[in-house]
Order: sequence, then structure tokens, then C-alpha cells
Amino acid sequence: MARAAPSFLGTDMGKRRSALKKSRMMMAGNGTAYDAADRTSRAMSGWYPGNGSADRDLLTDLPLMSGRSRDLARNEALTAGVARTYRDNIVGHVLRLSAKPDYRLLGQNAEWADEWGNQVEGHVRTWMDTTECDAARTMTLIGLTHQALTGMLMNGDAVALPMWLPRQDSVWSTRLQSIESDRLKTPPMLEHREDIRGGVEIDRYGAPIAYHIRKTHPGDSNPGMDDYWRIPAFTPWGRRRVIHLYDKERPGQNRGKPIVAAVMGDLRMAGKYSQAELKAAVANSLVAAFLESDLPQDVVAGMFDSGSPADYWTGLFERPENQPRLEGGAVLPLPIGAKLSAFNPGRPATAFGVFMDSVVMRIAAGLNIPRELLLKDFSKTNYSSARAALLEAWRFFNGVRRHISDMWLNPIYELIFEEMINDGRILAPGYYENRYAWLKCKWVFAGRGWVDPTKEAQAAQIRMDSYLSTQEQEGAEQGIDWEENLEQAAREMRRKQELGLPIAASSAPLDTSPADPASQGTPA
Repeated sequence: MARAAPSFLGTDMGKRRSALKKSRMMMAGNGTAYDAADRTSRAMSGWYPGNGSADRDLLTDLPLMSGRSRDLARNEALTAGVARTYRDNIVGHVLRLSAKPDYRLLGQNAEWADEWGNQVEGHVRTWMDTTECDAARTMTLIGLTHQALTGMLMNGDAVALPMWLPRQDSVWSTRLQSIESDRLKTPPMLEHREDIRGGVEIDRYGAPIAYHIRKTHPGDSNPGMDDYWRIPAFTPWGRRRVIHLYDKERPGQNRGKPIVAAVMGDLRMAGKYSQAELKAAVANSLVAAFLESDLPQDVVAGMFDSGSPADYWTGLFERPENQPRLEGGAVLPLPIGAKLSAFNPGRPATAFGVFMDSVVMRIAAGLNIPRELLLKDFSKTNYSSARAALLEAWRFFNGVRRHISDMWLNPIYELIFEEMINDGRILAPGYYENRYAWLKCKWVFAGRGWVDPTKEAQAAQIRMDSYLSTQEQEGAEQGIDWEENLEQAAREMRRKQELGLPIAASSAPLDTSPADPASQGTPA
């Protein structure tokens, strides 16, 4: 007798009963398994943000956010200060190229790499440290980088067009034309196309294949016709034609947002509140006292033969000699029946400083910098706290430096490197087959400075003695070229020897050969 096939009806029914029981238990509470998805509490009710794509959430709001961000940078003190803080600490006053070809991949040695790198750096300096790099011939590369950084942080994007502009008075032809990110936008006749996002034309994988640039700024006094250039992202042989710098936070995001977006409301309200308190304090300071009189106005006017009280008081104060003045040690004669009452204003608010400090802390957290650095005020902190705050800030600054190096400076270096190869100024055999090995480099920015120079110099020496760091790394942290530093130190020591000046004990002697034993005295 064949056995009946096993039935899973009971098992399925058990699972259904369990799921139904769980659902009823959830509905008996707030209806959700997570409090964050609660639809009934006062804290969460009415909060239903959209789940749009990165471009859908951003592109519609980007023009308004950029305009508001720039307005804050123009008119609000904290925003103007933080924009300058970013520029001074992320890029600063130093921008150096340190060419580091991967000599192992190229079948060379370290000595060859040093010599070749120094040659390349010398050529590049004649381009980046002069206005030869700027199509407008007004800025050096560090100025263009400052501009790009400000554009990325305050507008959301920075755009530059590499141009080929030979000039009779220049050995260079590669130049950069800065473009305001407002000009990067989708032409009105192409807004129906899904492959053009905020002026960036992408392929099926999301890679940019072209950029649509408006020929004039839409907010110019004479914007002209609504005409656009379609500029391919690369030439057929791979040379970059557009450099687009922005922070890509989400997959599928093709434009950037201002860094102040999350704290824009706080910045504006804090500025308005501060201005209101300042205006109140100024207004209060202009009123010293009130002059009160028990006499009716018509009686006072009659005493001075004036037809109406209003005419009397108007005529009285129109006289230059009767303009109110307060001077130190003055004795004020009072009219009959008048008395002087002190003015005691109730503003500014006594808790203004404490409240603003808490608001500034929120803003500083949203801008990824410590409160002390945002306000340029370290008076309320000690060395350890200041050092910890600056270390936290430098984690953010170093991250932005890496992003700028990868997405802005390295593409620029590739452009100028290719021109040097084609002109025969440098030799790089097999460059197009192994670009990475030839283009490997580091960028040195301005130094972070010292809070306590003695302690930090000693710590740097300990790191180098323990082989946890090198002179190159320590020099780069201070914006110094270690080779130039050593060469200059050697020249200074030689000059001191020529002049017979004493050399500090910490300085290494130029002649380290052992002394002749015969010249040494015999120990007693």
C-alpha cells in the first residue's frame, strides 16, 4: 500500500497564524516594527519625505540653494568666515607638485625617479606658478584652485574647460577657462531626455559623455540668447575636455550641492537674530533719558505764544541750537514742572551669548569644523582641547584635499604632462600604454601650522627617529619641500664655515669622515 504524500497544510497554516498574530501585536502598538517609521506619534506625524533619486531630489532645488548660499557668503558673517576658513586650511598659500613616477612598473630605480621627477616639476612650475595656466591670464593655478574649491563648497560644483590656445609669447598652449556652474544646465529643448541630468549627458552606466554649457551666464545683465555648447567629455584619443569638480554623495548623482545646505536656515536665522539684538542695543544707546512734564501741552504752548502744541514743538526742535546733545559733566536746565527720568532698556537679552553659542555649535557640526575654528576664538580652550579640535578639523580638510587632488589637480597634471611629451620637453616612452605609472604624483598644500611649536617639533623628531614618518612627510605637513629645505640648509652650513661662524650642535657636519687616529692624543 502506497504511503500518502506528506501534507504541509498544517505547517503553512501555522506560519499564517504566527504572521497574523505578529501583525495584530504591531497594530496594537504604533503599527510599525521601528519607531522611526511611526505614523501616529506627534514627533513623526506629517513627516513623509520623498524617496526620489539623487538627481530628482537635487536638480530642481539646486539653483535656489546655490543662490541662497552665495547670498549668505556675501551678507552673513559666519558664512563669509567659513568660506575663507576652508580656502585657508584646505589649499592655503602653497600648492606644489611632487612627481612620483612608479619606477618599479617602469623598470627604473629610485635615483632615476628622483632626477626625472625634479625635471618634470621644474617644467610644470613655469606653467602653474604663472598666469600661463589661465585662459583669462589673470590667475595662477593656486588661484584657480581656490576658485574651484569655493565653487564646489558654496555652489555645489566647479567647472573648468581645458583650452588649446597657442600664443606667440608663450611656450605653453594648454590653459584652463573657469566656468560658473550656473552655466552647466540642460538646454530647454532637451529637458525631456533622461540621459541629460543638470547639463551632464551620461551613458547607460552613468559615465559623462558630454556637457551642455550655456554660452552666457543666465544671470548676467545681458544674458543674450539661450544658446548652448555641447562639449564632449573626452577627445577621441582620451584627452579630457571638461573638468567637473563636485562631491558625489549618492549613486547616480551628477551634480553637487552647497556644503551649507543643511545649515542654511540656521545661518540665516542666527544672522538675523544677531542683527536684531545689535540694532536694539544701538537704539537703546541713543536714548539716555526722558523729559517728563506735569503741564498740559496747550499750557506750555501758550506760555511761549504758540498757536498749537504741535507747531510749538516742531519749531523748537528745528532750531540748530536746540538739537539734543549729551556731553560729559553737563548740567541740564529743566522747564517749570518738568523732571528727568532715566531710561533702562530691557535688551539686549542677557542669555544672548549662551543661546548663540549653542546655535553656533550646531552650525559648526553641520560644516564639519570645530566651533573654535568657525569663530576664530580659542580663548575658552586649553592646549589639549584645541589640539583635539584641530585634529578633527584636519580629518575633514585632508579628505577634501584628497578629493581635489583626484578630481581637479591630477586631471590638470595629465593635460600639461601630455603637452610636455608632445613637445619633447620630457621623455616618457610608452606613456599611453601605462599612464598611471608616469602620472603618479603627490600634491603639497599649505602647512597646518603649530599650536605648540616646541612640543610638536619634538614629536616630529620622535616619529622620524622611530621610522614612523620621514622628512618628506613632515615637510609636506608644513607645506615645505624637504629637498629644497635640505639643500638650503647645506648651503647655509657651508657659508657659516666659510665665515668661521659656529654651527649649532643639532646641525649635521658636512664632513663626517672619521678623524685620523694618529692625530688623537694618547689617553692618560
